[in-house]
Amino acid sequence: MMSAEVIMETDETSAPTPVTLETVLERSNLQAAWLAVKSNRGSAGVDGLSISQTHKHLKTHGTEIIHRLHQGHYRPGAVRAVKIPKANGGERQLGIPNVQDRLI
Repeated sequence: MMSAEVIMETDETSAPTPVTLETVLERSNLQAAWLAVKSNRGSAGVDGLSISQTHKHLKTHGTEIIHRLHQGHYRPGAVRAVKIPKANGGERQLGIPNVQDRLI
């Protein structure tokens, strides 16, 4: 089982709190992440899956995806490039990941 650990500070007065892959993949954390992704109502990534289509996909393949994450075999999808206008008349490129990758 792969264990990734990141140090994240909660505030200036407390000691850094380790964040593990296991913590990130806890059901309650994934549910909170899903609600955040869903409320943002972003567009589909390169895979073309909307939020509702990704929800159906995760119901069927969620366990497999979490297993691949634990094993270190998960690879995020490509990012869709979109140009958005800037206030000065130029454009900037924005990368839109797949809905599934935004969740993770």
